[in-house]
Amino acid sequence: MPANIDTAVDVAVWFCDQALNHNEYLQPQKLHRLMFLAQGYYAVAYGGRKLMPAVFVADEMGPIEPNVFKVFNKGRPDVDVDLFLPGGAEAFLVSIWRRFGHHSAEQLTRLTKDTEAFRKAFAKGRRAEIPLVAMRLSFTRAQETPTVDRVVRPKMMRSQSGKPVKVKSWTPGAKPAGR
Repeated sequence: MPANIDTAVDVAVWFCDQALNHNEYLQPQKLHRLMFLAQGYYAVAYGGRKLMPAVFVADEMGPIEPNVFKVFNKGRPDVDVDLFLPGGAEAFLVSIWRRFGHHSAEQLTRLTKDTEAFRKAFAKGRRAEIPLVAMRLSFTRAQETPTVDRVVRPKMMRSQSGKPVKVKSWTPGAKPAGR
């Protein structure tokens, strides 16, 4: 199944821009934790789909995406990225930023290192891959992390009569609940 966003660098730059817009310095460790949380929660919210084509590994400091780690080694790189993210991806990232953006790098590291997916991968050895299936399972169980409905809240709008209604993007091939 294809990822919703073309590259992990697009997501990393988006988070860097969010921090800049909020007059905040985004530490590299915090960037990786936010990306890890985004990938895991996206898999829960969208039936196992990847938000970005990324592979996370278990490092002593916490989960990292090694390609982004290398590219951002000396600061934000001068690369072309997509300014407009596709299909609800930006709204999803905004939800992640709202829920976790105010946390310190240390808080996010504790949160992500406590996930079962990280612990199992780290037990295999330094830089062991953290499978998306394991990330999804960790965030679905939500023993160490908030549940997906506390992170990605449905968009609320009002009907023509003023009644509040939940709105979500249409996913082709998905069957409505109860049918």
